[in-house]
Amino acid sequence: MILADKIIELRKKNGWSQEELAEKLNVSRQSVSKWEGALSTPDLGRILDMARLFGVTTDYLLKDEMEEQAVEQTAEEMPPMRRVTMEEANEYLSAQEQAAGRNALCTLLCILSPVCLISLGGIAEYTGVLSETAACVIGLVVLLGLVAAAVVGFITTGMNMNKWEFLEKEAFETEYGVSGMVKEKRKEAKPGFVRSIATGVALCILSPVPLIVSSLSNAQVVQAHMVSLLLVMVGAAVVLFIRSGMPWEAMEKLLQEGDYTPEKKRRSPLVEAVSGVYWMIVLAIFLLWGFLGDAWGICWVVWPVGGVLFAAVSVIVEAIAKKKDL
Repeated sequence: MILADKIIELRKKNGWSQEELAEKLNVSRQSVSKWEGALSTPDLGRILDMARLFGVTTDYLLKDEMEEQAVEQTAEEMPPMRRVTMEEANEYLSAQEQAAGRNALCTLLCILSPVCLISLGGIAEYTGVLSETAACVIGLVVLLGLVAAAVVGFITTGMNMNKWEFLEKEAFETEYGVSGMVKEKRKEAKPGFVRSIATGVALCILSPVPLIVSSLSNAQVVQAHMVSLLLVMVGAAVVLFIRSGMPWEAMEKLLQEGDYTPEKKRRSPLVEAVSGVYWMIVLAIFLLWGFLGDAWGICWVVWPVGGVLFAAVSVIVEAIAKKKDL
């Protein structure tokens, strides 16, 4: 039996139409029709998806001599794929929307945490109304308080989203109609997503302007306020990125597209481990530079530099993970 016949047989055995199978595999109905008509052959990624979906081995799909017995034996060995219902998909999208708001706020608190310290330091230096020691103590208390509140928020949000962790780590299938609903929502959200990303990038590009302006004055209070304004601009940009990016990412997870295709999920444990270690190191550098070097006005550059370097690290890790798969 050739591959085309096996696809037809397994599809009918599960009671699916060509359109339903196409939706589960995130391909067009015409693609399924061509596979079943032996007019084209699915790529390796789709064959792996079909093997998981039908509960058979890739050997059964690719080798003509293996017949129905292999289907029955393998179906018993391989657990069925987890299925996401329409209700679960809507619940997840709603939860991710709320998590995006909370994470954006927590990230903003982290970015703005040095503002009080910087501003009070400038005021103490310029006016003498507040001693430098008092300004440092108040500023540090506010900084640590904001960071602590942000950490609590991150942990709480992460724990609330744990039930959906499988979406980014495991292969799954969706109930009929889920993919169409998500694609429609993504189409509606795309203009706002593009505007938010464009505005965030513009704010990042313009963020050094306050520093340029501050160079025109020797007053430390002016320089302190300009640094604070820079952090506010960067914070606003990051909020836009998170508020628009997390819901968009949630839709990609449900559609298993972008960074969440089955192939990339198989490589995600290594990428995730390296990512976690990398950002802990970046955070350690930020805190050590800020506290030990008393350089809160400049140590923020750790984050944009870290982001740029992370892109290079990600490419290297992806290449290593891909090589291991091969």
